[in-house]
Amino acid sequence: MDRETIARVAKVARLNLTEEEMERYAKDLDDILNSFSIMDEAPAGDSYSFNPIPVVDVLREDEPGQDLDPQVLRAQMGTYEDYVRGPRLS
Repeated sequence: MDRETIARVAKVARLNLTEEEMERYAKDLDDILNSFSIMDEAPAGDSYSFNPIPVVDVLREDEPGQDLDPQVLRAQMGTYEDYVRGPRLS
């Protein structure tokens, strides 16, 4: 990092830096930015989506059907004139 960039960053951050501090911060910021350069080596994300595992539609089509016979169920319940009786509301 050059001195001008460090001075500009210090001004925006409202820091009063001495020459020694500016040199130290220049070295530190340069090290930090160089550490991020490893990300340039990462593969491009063109083939990746938000999820690392592709999500596909695994749902079945809705088909109306009746698994249980209503007459058999009603025979096992207490019904009155073919209506299911529930508890009395108070």
